[in-house]
Amino acid sequence: WLADFRQEALAQGISPATLDAALDQAQPIAKVLELDQRQPEFVDTFWNYLDARINARQLKQGRDKLWAHRKLLNPIQRRHGVPASLLVAIWGLETKYGAHMGGFPIPAALATLAHDGRRAGFFRAELLNALRIIQEDHISAAGMKGSWAGAMGQMQFMPSTFLGHAADADGDGRKDIWRSLPDALDSGARYLSSLGWRKDELWGRQVRLPEGFDYGQAMLALKKPVSEWAALGVTLPDGKPLPRSDLPGAILLPQGHAGPAFLVYRNFEVIMAWNRSVNYALSVALLADQLQGQAPPRLGRDADNRRLSRDQVVQMQHLLAGRGFQTGDPDGVPGSRTREAIRAYQQSAGLPVDGYASATLLEQLQQAVAARPSQAGVAPPSVN
Repeated sequence: WLADFRQEALAQGISPATLDAALDQAQPIAKVLELDQRQPEFVDTFWNYLDARINARQLKQGRDKLWAHRKLLNPIQRRHGVPASLLVAIWGLETKYGAHMGGFPIPAALATLAHDGRRAGFFRAELLNALRIIQEDHISAAGMKGSWAGAMGQMQFMPSTFLGHAADADGDGRKDIWRSLPDALDSGARYLSSLGWRKDELWGRQVRLPEGFDYGQAMLALKKPVSEWAALGVTLPDGKPLPRSDLPGAILLPQGHAGPAFLVYRNFEVIMAWNRSVNYALSVALLADQLQGQAPPRLGRDADNRRLSRDQVVQMQHLLAGRGFQTGDPDGVPGSRTREAIRAYQQSAGLPVDGYASATLLEQLQQAVAARPSQAGVAPPSVN
């Protein structure tokens, strides 16, 4: 495989010296394959996810970094329009402010994933990009370390993101997102700017929903002007009216109707483009707010906070399918088809239609099956 790849790389202008330095001693990394193929043991709740990432220590470190690097961060903010607090929040969540950037050799890790075949095309292209970075002398092959999946540096860029957006902010002729904080933070701001960050707009805010709110309207794809949400009774958390605005936004319920509600705008989609996890994007945004002195979210803390195991989600998918609500393959991941099936079931059962896979919902499905066991054909699991 390496011999075949080598010929492709040579044809694309990668030098023999670069290939030798990066891949001459490369062997498949078993740990990379293990991490790539590992299914998550639990589907975590928003509150569990958030509390594990925003705590007193994280906040103190972030505020210390904002102050210590203000002479670096302020010009970056002016240059790219990206708040310093947002950059520091991403830096903190990605690598704990540069303390944990990953120790996998990137060329060998990407070669392992490209050879494995599950997403071969993507990782083969990223390996070629990594070799171009080495060939351009931004980092040595030995020094190119990062995560098992190929993300690198203080802000965890994939090689393609590096080639498209990395900056030589300190003027030393290299784009060094590992050791040069000016390069790393300026590169992060450039990337966010290219994704469409708007400097004069918020990412979003927590809101209070009125009694009788139609939870079927709570989805990222459904956007309404702030004024329309206000007309439907959506308010600030303290009950005061939303600001007068026609900015389009969507209602987001990261932990179902019993959890917190957020009104998110276009800048939230930019954070989602960095990482497609809703919990990650909300954690970044809320950490950035708290680094600026805003209060943490409070509403929705009484939501069911029990984590579901992967096996429990598989059982939920079977139970839904047994009642005629198709979820696709029962894979233990509450993806879009499972959420659609949950919404359809909730609609039929007269429940709040939020599409959220919770332990409470699993118990409701179990009770329905206990009453009509022939409808599902599977034994209900415990949620404890």
